[in-house]
Amino acid sequence: MSVKQRTLKQAVSISGVGLHTGKQVNLTFVPAPENHGYKFQRVDMPGNPIIDADVDNVVDTSRGTTLEQNGARVHTTEHVLAALVGMEVDNCLIQLDGPEMPIMDGSSMPFIKVIEATGIVEQNAEREYFVLTENLTFEDPVKKVEMLAVPQDAFRTTVMVDYNSDVLGTQHASMYTLNEFKSEIAMCRTFVFLHELEALLAHNLIKGGDMNNAIVLVDKEVAPEKIAHLKKVFNKEDVEVKGRGVLNNTTLHFFNEPARHKLLDIVGDLALVGVPLKMHVLAARPGHAGNVAFAKKIKELIKSKKKNNLVHFDLAKKPLYDINDITKMLPHRYPFLMVDKVMEMDANSIVGVKNITLNEPFFTGHFPDNPVFPGVMQIEAMAQVGGIFALSQVPDPEYYSTYFMKIDGVKFKQKVIPGDTIVFRLTLESPIRRGLVNMRGIGYVNGKEVVEAVMLAQVIKDKLPKEANTAVTA
Repeated sequence: MSVKQRTLKQAVSISGVGLHTGKQVNLTFVPAPENHGYKFQRVDMPGNPIIDADVDNVVDTSRGTTLEQNGARVHTTEHVLAALVGMEVDNCLIQLDGPEMPIMDGSSMPFIKVIEATGIVEQNAEREYFVLTENLTFEDPVKKVEMLAVPQDAFRTTVMVDYNSDVLGTQHASMYTLNEFKSEIAMCRTFVFLHELEALLAHNLIKGGDMNNAIVLVDKEVAPEKIAHLKKVFNKEDVEVKGRGVLNNTTLHFFNEPARHKLLDIVGDLALVGVPLKMHVLAARPGHAGNVAFAKKIKELIKSKKKNNLVHFDLAKKPLYDINDITKMLPHRYPFLMVDKVMEMDANSIVGVKNITLNEPFFTGHFPDNPVFPGVMQIEAMAQVGGIFALSQVPDPEYYSTYFMKIDGVKFKQKVIPGDTIVFRLTLESPIRRGLVNMRGIGYVNGKEVVEAVMLAQVIKDKLPKEANTAVTA
């Protein structure tokens, strides 16, 4: 079943401080057109430069995922991107007046709330997924990161973290579909060990950090003078560490909140692949560097498949139906019969062929000096192939006709000219019910896609056998 792209109903803003800069920043989610994807825009810089949310633009993963393009940088992008992916928003321009996303509470939930407040609208274009068909692996033996993606009909993620810590221990988290992101993952906050926090504070690296935007894990006893220092840094008198555990005894949303936050980071970092994914990602001890490296492997795989996405048909073999068979099934005749032969057919799909010659009657008026096979004729030819499939499902097909009800997702990818042979492959989108046939079709020339569409038609019996006609009129 086809799924439409989505964007926001209207622009909506949120403000907060950047974790590392400590500066106030205003972020605005802006609706974007179809096939726009995610882009950041620095409205505080001359020319308002755009930074594509693309894994090839990642320049740093040391303390979050940083992107750079057109002379501009944006820091800590993962929580914002995870919110958009989790809400299944396909197209959005993310404007900000500073170099860093606001950290908010260290999770994606504040961003989800403003997205929900403004609302989401469906667009006309179809969402195009990358569907993994083979296992894909990544390993960083130094950081002991292991990642594996396996084929799955949805985006599913499983995470294991193990920091060799008595406080954190080994934790697992899973998300079976994106429908679970808001309720199970989005509110899970970033975390840091106290000894890491002390090092960051010493180097003046988290100017916007406080106890409200991260879970601080304490894995060893803390001296009184360090508690005094933390009170001064956070400007709070109630900083408290009770043995090992969590600073100020922060209440965790889930017992495995750290593992769930690592899952959140994976969702945000893999958004940089640039297309929605259908795969099951399994990650052991993940971090931004590993996530980004894995995202690059996925993107390279997508590029490779597109480059080699040539579909080969053996047009020399004997057809399943020749032109004589086709005229017994379809009511069309010259000059409107658009199928020359059917090569193969099974319970869910059909492959038909249309040869394009200069003798086609429409070429006398359709760019006669530069003949191009009209797009509407390509769709008609595709529909006739689908009609043969539909009529093959009924007895006495000569007494039935197929009628268009709806056409969606039409795309013309390159021109078709005399001398070309279009091979159409149509596949059922759903089982045939009550005579309704919903099929996705792709047309190929020399193995390359030239046209695609999703078509809904109805099979109707509109003739009676001659014997029945005689009985009626007698």
